[in-house]
Amino acid sequence: MSSSEATRIVIVAPDTLLPAPDDDAAAREAERSRSLRIGLLEAGYNVVAVLPVDAFLPDRLAQIQPDMIIVDAESQARDTLEHVVMATRDARRPIVMFTEDNDTSHVRAAIAAGVTAYVVAGLAPDRVKPVLEVALARFEHEETLRRELAEARTQLAERKLLDRAKGLLMQRHGITEPEAYKRLRKAAMDKGLKMTEIAQRIVDAADLLG
Repeated sequence: MSSSEATRIVIVAPDTLLPAPDDDAAAREAERSRSLRIGLLEAGYNVVAVLPVDAFLPDRLAQIQPDMIIVDAESQARDTLEHVVMATRDARRPIVMFTEDNDTSHVRAAIAAGVTAYVVAGLAPDRVKPVLEVALARFEHEETLRRELAEARTQLAERKLLDRAKGLLMQRHGITEPEAYKRLRKAAMDKGLKMTEIAQRIVDAADLLG
C-alpha cells in the first residue's frame, strides 16, 4: 500500500468528556487528539470510524476491516491498548498509539504486544503522515518475515515427516531411501494426495500399531 488515500484508518479512543476549564491534562489530551485528526485529514487518510473501547470492538473491527488502527488514549491507555491488541489477534493490522503519557516504562511491552509505533506527545499535524508511513512499512516488513518464518517451519516439519515415513518403509520392506521415496511419490500420485498426507498416514498407522 503506497498511498495514504488507499489507507483506511480506524481511531480507537476511550469515551471522554469535554475538559473542564482548569483541567490542563485533559486540555492537552484534547489538543493532541485535534492535531492528530487534522494531520490525518490533511494527509488524505480515510478515517472510516472512531470507535469506543467496549465489548463490541472486535466485531466492529472485523466488520470494517481497516488497514490501520490508531489508538488515541491518555487515561486508561494500557486498558485501551489491551482491548485493541486482543481485538486484532486473529487478523493482524498495524497499530499506532498516540498518547500524552510521558511514562514510557511500558513502551517495550506495548511493542511486544503488537503495537507498530508508539508516539508520545508533541506531534505536529504535518508529522502524522511520515509517522504512519514508517509504521505501515515496518508492519509490512515484519509480516513478510513472519510469513517466511512460518513457511520455513512448515517445510522443516514436512521434511521431518517425510524422513520418518521413509524410515518406516525402509525398515518394514528392507528397501533403500530412494526406493522408499519412490513408493511415497507413487502412492501420492495414485491417490491424488500430497506426499506429506501419505507420509502422515504411514506415521499414524505405525503409531497406532505401536
